[in-house]
Amino acid sequence: ANYLRAWVDRAERVGNLNYPDEARRQQLQNGRTLSLLLTTGIKRDGSLASVDIIQSSGFKLLDEAAIRIVRLAAPFPPLPANMNYDELYITRTWEFQPGDVLKTR
Repeated sequence: ANYLRAWVDRAERVGNLNYPDEARRQQLQNGRTLSLLLTTGIKRDGSLASVDIIQSSGFKLLDEAAIRIVRLAAPFPPLPANMNYDELYITRTWEFQPGDVLKTR
């Protein structure tokens, strides 16, 4: 649970610092939240194994921005020793919210 919370904090921090300028200019949100579902694969050493859009936001710009944000946030801390996995997959809903805010849930 602690690893996931730290991952979410990092992804949101990097995402809010690197919110896509083009989305701001185009005002894609138009006062609404746009969501996508993304899975991130993390190797035992914290390096990125994969990033996959499971369900698109409907806007290629936002989908690509989410992938870019994950890549910018990598590498992640190594997986805890008590996790007996070679890779950890984290699937989260990414919300691009009005006011140029990124949240995951």
